[in-house]
Amino acid sequence: MAATTVDLKEALAACAAGDRAALRAIYERECAAMIGVAARIVKRRELAEEVVQEAFVRIWRNAHRYNPELGPPRAWLYAIVRNQAINILRSGRREDLVDEVPEDVASAVQAHAAAERIPEGQALRRCLEGLEVRRRTSLLMAYVDGFSHGEIAGRLGLPLGTVKAWIRRSLVQLRECMG
Repeated sequence: MAATTVDLKEALAACAAGDRAALRAIYERECAAMIGVAARIVKRRELAEEVVQEAFVRIWRNAHRYNPELGPPRAWLYAIVRNQAINILRSGRREDLVDEVPEDVASAVQAHAAAERIPEGQALRRCLEGLEVRRRTSLLMAYVDGFSHGEIAGRLGLPLGTVKAWIRRSLVQLRECMG
């Protein structure tokens, strides 16, 4: 393990000096794990690959900023990946990666079909039916279909903040109704 740390330190120093082969060595050693870390954050493989690609551009440009006294090189590398993934989520670029085929209608139909499978007399169904249709749709797309807030916003053509607020308020309303 210590050899890996030394190698990464040397590779980062070489990157800072403009050695592209050193960047390639870091890429070959860490890329798969970095994609895994990014995928856990952004929830989509293709977006995780984009995160890692952009992270390596940052690594190349900022290798001179790595200070071994502040921590191990691997921690520095993965902090860049994590920050890049979070930046992409915040920027809303995740919404741009929804499928080209408009699935908003299909997703809404699937979500409502799941809600309709709840027996009529149950409180959950009654409470869900008490929600405004678009809010109920966004809530069901999140919890039944497993879409992220960004994906729901992209599919429904709504601002991300609106979707987040609808889901949060709908959960509060459901909790009050069920309680």
